[in-house]
Amino acid sequence: MTTIRRNWAGNYTYHAQQVEVPESIEQLQSIVAASASVKVVGTRHSFNGIADTTGTHISLEKLNRVLSLDRVNRQVTVEGGIRYGELCQYLHEQGYALHNLASLPHITVAGACATATHGSGDRNGNLSTAVAALEIVQADGQKVVYTREHPDFVGAVVGIGALGVVSQLTLDVEPAFEMRQHVYDRLPLAELAGNFDAIYGAAYSVSLFTDWRSASFNQVWVKERLEEGSEPKPAPATFFGAQLAASPRHPVEGCGTENCSEQLGAPGPWHERMPHFRMAFTPSAGEELQSEYYVPRHAAYEALCALEKISSRFAELLFVSEVRTIAADELWLSPCRKQDSVAVHFTWKPMWKEVREVLPLIEEALAPFEARPHWGKLFTMAPADVQRRFVMLPAFKELVLSHDPQGKFRNDFLSILDL
Repeated sequence: MTTIRRNWAGNYTYHAQQVEVPESIEQLQSIVAASASVKVVGTRHSFNGIADTTGTHISLEKLNRVLSLDRVNRQVTVEGGIRYGELCQYLHEQGYALHNLASLPHITVAGACATATHGSGDRNGNLSTAVAALEIVQADGQKVVYTREHPDFVGAVVGIGALGVVSQLTLDVEPAFEMRQHVYDRLPLAELAGNFDAIYGAAYSVSLFTDWRSASFNQVWVKERLEEGSEPKPAPATFFGAQLAASPRHPVEGCGTENCSEQLGAPGPWHERMPHFRMAFTPSAGEELQSEYYVPRHAAYEALCALEKISSRFAELLFVSEVRTIAADELWLSPCRKQDSVAVHFTWKPMWKEVREVLPLIEEALAPFEARPHWGKLFTMAPADVQRRFVMLPAFKELVLSHDPQGKFRNDFLSILDL
């Protein structure tokens, strides 16, 4: 079968010798058991080698069904290849919702949860915190199921592809709801000094965008959850000094807004407002690079000021940078484990040579805050620093060895974790 050669953005070339696309769990088990080296490739939205292998790539694109909806316990069980766009449409039609979504809805549920991908919101954990159970096909082809009652559940959910193939997941759901969003222009960075909690607590989800060319945020995206039966209040004309936008915005100034989720306060279903981009919009070639670092919420303003001091060194390489809040969780390899966090995301121009030179500067500026990198994005942090900041790695390594003693799912990327 034709080999998948490159990731979504085109910056990484995979080394797999073949690609298998199983149509059943039994086929998946057989492929895994027979392979010497194997990894799952999803929507290829990772920007590094986390999903690479020199052996067999497995695509779960044909294992993408909703298996059951438990209305009593408010849970949905899906196959690992389903994408959020597909799942959200199904859930909304059934009267249910997920607690949060990432910026792009086309990514797979299994891939997003395995890397602790997130949206925004003071009380919203990353997407993997919705996982109530998961089924993994381990190296010998046998299935193992982890539920929240299992002592290793908190180690298995954010598994970064090291434990096996996540074939099924059960997610918590809640009754469907409506949302609206407004965008505000030009929020001074200094406003966060005394108003950080008020700014990020102003709505269900708040995102700040900046190009780091000045000490301010170009845009603030405010996503409100609407209570059923209540009349929404008019949006304030200003938001901590930022001005209400009179027309739709794209996070990258100058780009067309036709693919962005609806703004200007128009009410709509949760799954059409929570992402920044429309469900029907699937990016083709990304033509961008991405990095992201998580810092403790209590130190976020100080960390942002540290970045602002060196921003002249990297601003010209940026499309945009987004700053979001994520609630703490207990998952071993989550960057938000045991700390309410703020994630600073960088969307770079496709200039890897130059970006690679400035990432160490950014990581040095964030070092006093023990910044943790996003698993699926670009970073240059020393392996020892990564290992020190994810303190549950020794326990995770033991879990990996119990699933994959011969290293069938390991690759060069996982070597930075001493796996």
